[in-house]
Amino acid sequence: MKEEYAELQSLLLAKREELTARLERLKDNLTSGRSADSQEQAQELENAEVVDALGNEARLELSKIAIALEQMKTDTYGECVNCGEEIPLARLKAYLFADRCIRCATAEEQRSAR
Repeated sequence: MKEEYAELQSLLLAKREELTARLERLKDNLTSGRSADSQEQAQELENAEVVDALGNEARLELSKIAIALEQMKTDTYGECVNCGEEIPLARLKAYLFADRCIRCATAEEQRSAR
């Protein structure tokens, strides 16, 4: 692993810890008891859907973190998966699990927008 990525690795590990704790709290929230009042049950169900969506978002981010950490082990972190160019350190600091350079990421977004 490149020396300049040590700080990024620490940030990724901290983010992983934070997300894992958040998922635990969300899971506890979903498994808490239900109210007997039907109106409150409806609100709780709506809240559970929001909590579930937040959980899915956290799991997706955890997956991206795992990939980035694995790339660090294999010395492929910071390489664009499309063109192989080096991703600038500033981009990686802003988006820790960036796997595309700006040019390829922009092209991907334009294709997706169509």
